[in-house]
Amino acid sequence: MRIELRRSVAPWAGGVVLTTALAFLYLLRGTFDQGTTAWTAQWTPMALWLRSLLFYLWPLAVGLGALQGLRDHRSKMSELLTSTPRPARHRAAALAGTTAAALTSAFALLVLVGGVQVLAHTSYTHLGWLPISLVGAFSLVAGSVLGMGAARALPSVLTPPLVTVGAFALTVLMQLSWGRTQRDTPMGIPVSEPNRLSLLSPAVQDVRDPFTTLSAVAHLGQTVWLLGMAVTGFALLVAARRRTRLLAVAPVLAGAALALLVLPTDPDRLFVVDKTAAEPVCDGPVCVTRTQQGRLADVAGPGRKALSLLHAALGDRAPVEVRESAAVLPEGSMPKWSGRTVPLDFDDAGIVGAKGEDMTVALVGKGLVPGCSPVGWSGTGGEDVARTVAAGWVLGDLVSLPQVSEKLRRYVDTEARPVWKEFRTLPEAEQRARIDAMRTAALSCEGDALEALRKTGGASR
Repeated sequence: MRIELRRSVAPWAGGVVLTTALAFLYLLRGTFDQGTTAWTAQWTPMALWLRSLLFYLWPLAVGLGALQGLRDHRSKMSELLTSTPRPARHRAAALAGTTAAALTSAFALLVLVGGVQVLAHTSYTHLGWLPISLVGAFSLVAGSVLGMGAARALPSVLTPPLVTVGAFALTVLMQLSWGRTQRDTPMGIPVSEPNRLSLLSPAVQDVRDPFTTLSAVAHLGQTVWLLGMAVTGFALLVAARRRTRLLAVAPVLAGAALALLVLPTDPDRLFVVDKTAAEPVCDGPVCVTRTQQGRLADVAGPGRKALSLLHAALGDRAPVEVRESAAVLPEGSMPKWSGRTVPLDFDDAGIVGAKGEDMTVALVGKGLVPGCSPVGWSGTGGEDVARTVAAGWVLGDLVSLPQVSEKLRRYVDTEARPVWKEFRTLPEAEQRARIDAMRTAALSCEGDALEALRKTGGASR
């Protein structure tokens, strides 16, 4: 092992995987470092984001393994090694084991870097992230061994780049076409969702919320597939005859077939809700999920004040609780709101970074107009204007609600000001009637909340 570490590309393979992954995570800013699903925010998102990097790390491991497998051919000593009494499987085990150890160590260091930061951001700890990470590390090992076997069976300088491109094409196709099923939502919005073929790629495609994780049957199916891949790679590495090499392909084919039998066809069984993470933790009428229990103290006081203000304005029709939703709805579906609950979403632009009075104002607005954008989509405009005017009615004066950007905030304030002036000229009974009509449209997502404020009985969508 010591000689292999000194004379092989194994240390370089581990170093390339570790440095490129860290550069991707820290230098390329994106959704993986924002909100409750940031790779340093919670354990499960951390593991899933690291698995998402396998869209290029896994092909890289396959190519580096193929480069390692060409070593004997490049040194022109293959015939000399076959004449020695040492069994071929011993040499293959030393070659594959060193690379596997280097790649596993690199992936473990990635998990360690992410885990240290997760510990600083959340008090919710669990071991549900461990199977996700173990399968990810095993995929690098299996890919590298397969690359070694392919290079030993086809000893050409073109083999490493060709197998790298082939592996990368597989991960891309699984994320774009082969691994996605197209469907239309009840609103007619075309969306796509992962199917069981997508799990033949070690890369995870979606990290939409902190409550969703891969199911146990998904881990099992992927492990079977990767085990067949590793066995085929090792068999090709030790095979000396053409017939043996042809037989060596059987394990990877059998692994793929068994994996497709094990993996469920229902997308709801590929990704499941972590019920423990979604459990509510409450302080009186204000509840958050267990993943956000460290932020309950910041929300409890403003939440109770928001409920008090809403009750003074709406009476018996006011919400009675503030609750973070743990419901995981299909992409493109419409949210369902209850008039008795103020929805709390820590990824919402009005909630991110809000504390004290800002949190109270944001919760008042959400209690009146929760928002009707389909799941996975974002919408701004009329609903933001209606929410601003309605919150002003509860608070006694027009207020500026937090928005995703300062430009949008100025736009909403500009649009809300004339609506507010017209609204305040109405008799109190008419104001209350329009607020009730607005809430009906906003909660049912079947009407236009802003039109309801302008004229009783908003136009249907």
